[in-house]
Amino acid sequence: MDWFHSEQACLDYLERLRWPQEFICPTCGVIGAPIKTSRNRIVCQSCKHQTSVTAGTIFDKTRTPLKVWLAAAWYITNQKHGVSALGLQRVLGLGSYQTAWTMLHRFRRAMIRPGRDLLKGLVEVDETYIAIGDKTQPFKAKGHKSHTAKTLVVIAIEMLEPKGFGRIRLRRILDDSERQVIPFVKDVIQPGTTVHTDGSAAYRSLKDEGYIHRRSVMLGSQTPAHVSMPGVHRVASLIHRWLLGIHQGAVQPSQLDHYLDEFVFRFNRRKSLSRGMLFYRLLEQAVVTAPVTYQDVINQPVT
Repeated sequence: MDWFHSEQACLDYLERLRWPQEFICPTCGVIGAPIKTSRNRIVCQSCKHQTSVTAGTIFDKTRTPLKVWLAAAWYITNQKHGVSALGLQRVLGLGSYQTAWTMLHRFRRAMIRPGRDLLKGLVEVDETYIAIGDKTQPFKAKGHKSHTAKTLVVIAIEMLEPKGFGRIRLRRILDDSERQVIPFVKDVIQPGTTVHTDGSAAYRSLKDEGYIHRRSVMLGSQTPAHVSMPGVHRVASLIHRWLLGIHQGAVQPSQLDHYLDEFVFRFNRRKSLSRGMLFYRLLEQAVVTAPVTYQDVINQPVT
């Protein structure tokens, strides 16, 4: 609150994050000092296009003061295990649960950095089923309707030597077929990496894709799966506990991808000693992430 005591202080901070060197016009691309108006508008001297610091970011057209947004970012990054919309509403004193919920979803979209480094070294890959409630599409289970559905998520985790876990990547997939898991591996793991999987035939083409493939056939093995592949089983257990503990099983399938992004953000930064750096990184990404509305979030289809 000392740093961001006014809306202008918030705008100045976000402007430095968005244009750390000089202003770049989003329309013509010209670099140079703009004209600033009394209503916080920024005018390009070349093409006369008008914009603002928050236009095209997750803060675009928000009616919530920026002081509240930055306080939310600080609270989110200071909670080790995550926050719920209800908890955020109470801490910030927001009058609307919908506002807190949408704010969290906007920040979740800023938690994944485009062009992030690929996983390397020794990487375990496997799938897990996550049971989540789907209020829109109940299905029959043992003679009665149930709102609980199983969603398949593929996990990749770096294994450190002599022990320990590195970074992770997650993705919701439709099934455990080759056409679903191989594109995931290619998107998140560096070629030449040793990829450790179970005996599934879905991974048989990994060698052809330039990976060193290590297989552990679980069927008939005397070694338990969680011992053969401890990384993916540990992450799967943590995801289940996190979704049930923080979000109380209220995650819908259409929003699961963004909850997984938040889990990845938190897991990969679990050893960070600087909460201020997490806050900085989240806002740095927030000013280059496109906005979404409440309607965009609730109407997002399941693909």
